[in-house]
Amino acid sequence: MLIIIASFFFATGCNDDFVNTKPLTEVPAEDVWKDVGFATAFVTELYGGLGVGGFNEQMLASLTDESLFTHPGRGINTVTEARSNPADRGWINSTLDWGPMYQRIRACNIALESLQDPQFENTGGIVEQLKGESHFMRAYYYHQLLRYFGGVPIVEEVYGLNEADYTVSRNTFEECVNFIVAECDEAASLLNGKDMASGRASRAAALALKSRVLLYAASDLHDMPTATANSATIASFEEPAILGYTGGDRQERWQRAKEAAKVVVDLPEFGYAFGLDAPASPEEGKENYMNIALAKLGGENELIFARYFIDAKTEDGGWVGRNNGPNGYHNWAGNTPIQNLVDDYEMLDGSTFDWENPDHAASPYENRDPRLDATILHDASDWKPRVGSGLGKDPANQIQTGQYEIISEGNKVPYFGLDTRKSSVEDWNGTHTGYYMRKFIDPNPAITDMNTRQQIPWPFLRYTEAVLNYVEACIEVGEDDEAKKWLNKIRFRAGMPEITETGDALRERYRNERRIELAYEEHRYHDARRWMIAPETLGQKARIIHITATLKPGKEVTMYRYDKENYDYVYTPSDINPGIENRQWLDKMYYLPIARDEINRNDKLLQNPGYD
Repeated sequence: MLIIIASFFFATGCNDDFVNTKPLTEVPAEDVWKDVGFATAFVTELYGGLGVGGFNEQMLASLTDESLFTHPGRGINTVTEARSNPADRGWINSTLDWGPMYQRIRACNIALESLQDPQFENTGGIVEQLKGESHFMRAYYYHQLLRYFGGVPIVEEVYGLNEADYTVSRNTFEECVNFIVAECDEAASLLNGKDMASGRASRAAALALKSRVLLYAASDLHDMPTATANSATIASFEEPAILGYTGGDRQERWQRAKEAAKVVVDLPEFGYAFGLDAPASPEEGKENYMNIALAKLGGENELIFARYFIDAKTEDGGWVGRNNGPNGYHNWAGNTPIQNLVDDYEMLDGSTFDWENPDHAASPYENRDPRLDATILHDASDWKPRVGSGLGKDPANQIQTGQYEIISEGNKVPYFGLDTRKSSVEDWNGTHTGYYMRKFIDPNPAITDMNTRQQIPWPFLRYTEAVLNYVEACIEVGEDDEAKKWLNKIRFRAGMPEITETGDALRERYRNERRIELAYEEHRYHDARRWMIAPETLGQKARIIHITATLKPGKEVTMYRYDKENYDYVYTPSDINPGIENRQWLDKMYYLPIARDEINRNDKLLQNPGYD
């Protein structure tokens, strides 16, 4: 028996084919670019750095004056309270951080280097498509780094083992902008005429990204004469060219931004309900906005580049309702709107909401911009049928975020709403602010609890952003009439009246319109910084609402529901308890700190201002 085993061992041990077998679950690098399927799979993986878009449990909105993150210990307060430093930067989404972005950029570099001389047939122009996607993704990841950190090292080659030097300095902001724009132009050229699947890069996506980058480039934060005049922290930085333009014609930069945006605005295949010449009804305005957020009934035509989800795959992108919905529905109340945002929604007639106005204060959610109800769940908002332990406690199916009176055993007693932190349903998951997020949450009554995923896409780039980019650039080059023409198209779709102001007043109306239209889409954080209005916006204390309802004389209600015939309502805004969050702004927060480990690995990296 031993002789047989030994004979087998020696026979197989001398067989080179047996010894040199390839792993069945891996593809050798040298084989990837010999096969179109493997090459396509490699390029598809470049999209992995997008994560779930903005649908993480912690959302960028909670670093801004849009919302508050409910749950402690996640690093959000480190940022909102301006305590970030290179050793403890607070919460930073991995899809925008230094290390992960450069890992993806390296993969893009590998793809582009390998596709210079592909070893497979270029059937249907697949090589140009894969190159175009790789250029776009490299541009996207660099744009992420640029808008959070300022100028970063531009690396186009693939580093290997035993390189003489792996350290590299940061490029100037202008060099980074020029590089990203060139990447977008190359991607747009290569992808022109390609029929791209949803969720993949396209010519339109490249043009839209170019529009965004050029808009940012023209903004106050990146015009060094303006930025240094507004911030001593930035003025003290030794290499201002890393943060913005130190010379050149700023009006020319605005003109470039305008022209880039207009190219996207003129794309015929995108946009939704832009043809109105008068405001839609409030009901239609709300429906229009919800159709865009839910990407349905034509609203999907807004999406230029998006992240899609399927029920078969468990991802945070499918749990938006669970992560942010009301605790009275067994949801987690993650990123709850704050009063600061709610107050910025105009009245239906276009006037400013004002707590000093007795009519406004008595009914703060009535006769408001229809996008308010489409974005935010507030007290008395109609919502879904209750489930679980909330079943039977709310036959009206309305959000309850107040303290009310009811009659119990013949006596008036306080009743705390089902969606408060004193609820009978998961009170620990209740909102601190009195509000819940509604935008991006599927209203389907079958999707009610923590066990059901939804399939709403995340909009990385949507058509209306490009329209707003165009409006802003038009304002800055003095073309107010053109700006109002397009701004009012957005407002008419939402059921709001036209804007008639000019000059500085028009700029302020535009900025508020952008804030409302793009709420929860990861724009406010960047807009407040690039406009350099962060001290009075991101640095404001988060405000909340307290709601009380007392029974009118002679009224006897044993099960609460919103009803002005039975109740007198009082709405009292206030600052949130500083023990929950104590926001402040320091100018170092205009940029993220580069992590200490990155600085230690690369002694040529210059840290951002305010973090030394």
